[in-house]
Amino acid sequence: MGRSVLSQQQFTRATVTIFAEPGSWIETGAVDQCHQVAALDGMIHVAGMPDLHPGKGAPIGAAMLSSVLYPFLVGSDIGCGIAVFPFRLKRVVPERLAGRFPDLDRPVGADGPPGIDVPAGYTDQLGTVGRGNHFVELAKVDAVLDTGHAGRLGLSAGDTVLIVHSGSRGLGERILRSHTEVHGAGPAADPAAYLAAHDDAVRWGHLNRRIMAERVADALGADLGEPVTDVCHNSVEIRDGHYLHRKGAAPGDGTDVLIAGTRGTRSFLVAGHAGPQAGHSVAHGAGRKMSRTDALRRGRAKHTVEELRRTAVGSIVVCGDRQLLFEEAPGAYKRIEQVIGDLVAHGLATPVVSTVPLVTYKTAEPTSRKGGRR
Repeated sequence: MGRSVLSQQQFTRATVTIFAEPGSWIETGAVDQCHQVAALDGMIHVAGMPDLHPGKGAPIGAAMLSSVLYPFLVGSDIGCGIAVFPFRLKRVVPERLAGRFPDLDRPVGADGPPGIDVPAGYTDQLGTVGRGNHFVELAKVDAVLDTGHAGRLGLSAGDTVLIVHSGSRGLGERILRSHTEVHGAGPAADPAAYLAAHDDAVRWGHLNRRIMAERVADALGADLGEPVTDVCHNSVEIRDGHYLHRKGAAPGDGTDVLIAGTRGTRSFLVAGHAGPQAGHSVAHGAGRKMSRTDALRRGRAKHTVEELRRTAVGSIVVCGDRQLLFEEAPGAYKRIEQVIGDLVAHGLATPVVSTVPLVTYKTAEPTSRKGGRR
């Protein structure tokens, strides 16, 4: 256990623990959602990560252990996760590379890549990043924080890496919708059937991230290595005979995890060593501190679109959706250093390296979608 815990209370028969220091930004609404989930039939324990924030019906940034399987606690983006690929370029000129990113809103094709078995046969959106907080980012390792561990991963200061954050796209949505249309937020009537579909979506998410990395490498003329990590943070697993749901929480028991900051701040690759009290999990990112509506309203009052295309760390943002530029502005998120500090304080993770963005891709520019160059 860490030095301090905001909340550890008995609620019905399930416990709730929030792993954040007293000065960290944790909304009351998110904590309330944790207790609402704890009141569900069969719930045993809810662990809130330091990036905890309110979601639609369930908290984001939580690991939830239960004797009952609840699909809505995983959500629609099953298998969403973050992969980090070594990415070797001859020259790194962000302004030039930004203009060469492929259109990752366009799928690779109806048949998928040749010779690849696409999970569930779902090819509609294969090779696409999606909206929301998803991104593909060319980044640089700017600090090595654990020399031995970084060396084992083959990472050194100054290395370029490609970070890919996306999930199962429409496949996950289809799986959740088929459940909620009949059962709403209730438990899975056939857990085995849900888990089989869930596992397809998780595999699809891994494949999608790999295909996007290959598309970017081909467009930028880079050598793409095998991922040093590719971990999903929306999933459920059977653990000690119970269902461990993760919504915006990454497996953190002996796993290397990239915890994303924002397009204008560092991200951190950490070695997770979280135990059962934390749901064997770590945070998945900085966590929102503003709703999208608030971020849009406040951002438009403070910034122009062009100001948001160049970040405080000098990186470039490729985003053809002006509203998304404001919704995903760095100021809409918590401080990533605080999130990482909380994980360290509670003994859940050890930072290995930090990365700084060079080019962050969100959506293609409109001219790119028409086949032209930016």
